[in-house]
Amino acid sequence: MDWKIFILIFTSIFIAELGDKSQLAIMLLASDQEASKLTVFIIASIVLILSAAISVLAGNLLSNYINTKYLQYAAGLGFIIIGLLTLYKA
Repeated sequence: MDWKIFILIFTSIFIAELGDKSQLAIMLLASDQEASKLTVFIIASIVLILSAAISVLAGNLLSNYINTKYLQYAAGLGFIIIGLLTLYKA
């Protein structure tokens, strides 16, 4: 395993997910006194794993048809646009 890539991916996703809507929804579900905390944790984990799997498969599929450099440009541009829209609405 390439630890440099592992740390980069782990840190990027960990920071991006802090305070995310899905994390807040999970906290709300876990705060329900009738809900099993273990059940909430297991289901949330499965959903996040499936979401990541779909993202990896989609990225792999797209890279077969589109040059990876163009995908990186498109992702970067998308993040810039989202950032600008967020600043505009603030």
